[in-house]
Amino acid sequence: MPPVLTASSLLRPSIAPTFRGQRLRNKTGMLFALLHTQPNTSLPTFHHQSALPKLPVPPLRQTLEKYIQSLEPFLLLESQNGNQDIDQERARRVEWARNFETGVGLHCQQRLQELAARSPYNWLDDNFWLRKAYLENRAPLLVHSNWWLALQDDLSVPDSIRLFSRPEPFNIWQLRRAAWTVKRMLEYKQLLDTESIPPDMIRGVPLCMSHYKRMFNMTRIPQENMDRLHKASSSNPAARRITVLVRNHMFSVDVYDEKGSFIGVNAMTERLRECTAQAQQSKPATSIPILTADDRQTWAKNREYLANLSPVNQMNLLEIDSSLFCLSLDGITSRLQEQAAHSQLDELTNPRWDDHLHNTAYGQRGHNRWFDKTVTMSVESNTRLGMMGEHSPCDALIPSILGDFCVKEPMAIEEFQTSPTQSSSGPGWRQLAWTIDSHIKRECQRVDVQCRQLIEDSDDSQLWFEDFGVDLMRSAKLSPDAFIQMALQLAWNLDQGKVTAVYETGSTRLFLHGRTEVIRSLSTQSLQWVQAMNDPNERQSTRLRLLIAAIKEHNMKTRDASTGAGIDRHLMALRLVMQPGETAELFEDSLFGSSQEWKLSTSGLSAGDRFIGTGFGCPYPDGYGINYLAGARILKFGIESKRSCATTSTRAFKMALVNSLQRMRETCEEGYAEMTANGSQEELVQSRL
Repeated sequence: MPPVLTASSLLRPSIAPTFRGQRLRNKTGMLFALLHTQPNTSLPTFHHQSALPKLPVPPLRQTLEKYIQSLEPFLLLESQNGNQDIDQERARRVEWARNFETGVGLHCQQRLQELAARSPYNWLDDNFWLRKAYLENRAPLLVHSNWWLALQDDLSVPDSIRLFSRPEPFNIWQLRRAAWTVKRMLEYKQLLDTESIPPDMIRGVPLCMSHYKRMFNMTRIPQENMDRLHKASSSNPAARRITVLVRNHMFSVDVYDEKGSFIGVNAMTERLRECTAQAQQSKPATSIPILTADDRQTWAKNREYLANLSPVNQMNLLEIDSSLFCLSLDGITSRLQEQAAHSQLDELTNPRWDDHLHNTAYGQRGHNRWFDKTVTMSVESNTRLGMMGEHSPCDALIPSILGDFCVKEPMAIEEFQTSPTQSSSGPGWRQLAWTIDSHIKRECQRVDVQCRQLIEDSDDSQLWFEDFGVDLMRSAKLSPDAFIQMALQLAWNLDQGKVTAVYETGSTRLFLHGRTEVIRSLSTQSLQWVQAMNDPNERQSTRLRLLIAAIKEHNMKTRDASTGAGIDRHLMALRLVMQPGETAELFEDSLFGSSQEWKLSTSGLSAGDRFIGTGFGCPYPDGYGINYLAGARILKFGIESKRSCATTSTRAFKMALVNSLQRMRETCEEGYAEMTANGSQEELVQSRL
């Protein structure tokens, strides 16, 4: 019998798991390192899959200790406010944890271990995560779940098109950029199919590549109570086509010739031209695509109703579900506003970028998008390119690599000069005509109103912070990801006057079919640092010491989350395997709930040098959803909040974040100077170890 959980045991450090005898130590942030892998270019893409370890079920004691530790900043705040005795409140929760460990929790842990033993890939994803985080969620995918990514311009496009806000709809350059994007997408798929993409590695340790298989020919299909994922077989003829949307008209377009090769960018351009001409000649379409933006329960009923109206409708739905990806050709450029420069606030806003992201994420009020599709590429009339995706098959990092590949090479104009080869099997495309009735028309109108309200409430904007980037953080020997996380916490405090639970996405791709774990970014150390930053009498050297301590703690949490020693997925699973009649005071504690109210929900991608920006919707009505790209000399933040909330403002948070980052640089520079003047360099070095 292991020793019981005690308050003193909380002080024992946890040990990171080892993989094949190699300890993974985190000095600069595991997540950040995961995004800068050094692949072995001689190995096939999926070479390591059979050798990857399975995600372990963490020891129950370890999870409970870390959970109690994570409550410390909340308990400390209550104690500072005079509301509670911190020792007494901690002791209560240690007692609840001890009771759970030796009682109900013991049985729950055994159930999880048995479940893990019989799970084919991953005890978490096979049984809980995909279902609970995504497929059972009934909220609309629009804003609530899908991610979005705006890609850089192609400078091959003439300025008269690229920089103009009202270019001709479906002009030749828009169609060319769309055709080139299709080419690049298919080139990447070919690399995947032939396993020519090197497997991702970190310090010689392989990462799971399974989610690379879930970008093409994938769709989330709505069903009552729980959706399902559809992956088309390669033998399905529809799996060789793409779905093109033009003014809510939908087309199924062949992209391969009879020999299985891409038809070429010139032929692709011609097929897109024919589709857009057909859409322009047709009567305005009833917006069947907008139904995908409805709540999942209602969309499931309407999809079934639509399918039952006609066998053609059933065939259309299967065609879309099985297609490679969606391509949305927008007949306009989302409105470009003149950038105001009357205040610092306006200087932080670039309407061109915001309009680009907004159209990528939502289309024109939810139109001309099929939100169920894993990947949708959108091209506006001035050739702006965006990428939007459904979240359940894979996390946004993997499709972002595909997006980067698409824009890495600009259009080769000479490839468009040859005459397109005529197909012997017909035009190579067909319009998806729908049989509809008054019910479907009413539902489309209803969802249109609902979408407009949802989108108007979404306050999403980009911040490009160009004062410094990752290079400065590294020169100070500070983890870039942890540094940014501290900046976000300070910004929240400046904006809200308090602290909150913080969610950062940690990758668990070290394990077979690994996805994510929570990095609980808020800690006692980060709280103490934020408080010191708000104390006008505090010395910069003290603030710097506290910042280094907070970053060090964050790095430890990042390492734990990435190496299978996180706590939140484990706690979720323990609750889910509890049987009727079983209770636990630990889970009934109000602090258990509030410590998971992620009103600051954050995730980092990569340097994003070829990205304009990225984003996702905040899961809480009174919080912020923040996706960031950390470049060498620039930091890009995609920030989303809700306009209906009186206490949050994306603009105000941008101001607070700029203030936070600038003050952190001052703290580093002046703090180092103070410590050098006081002869404390050795102490500073030791504090980083």
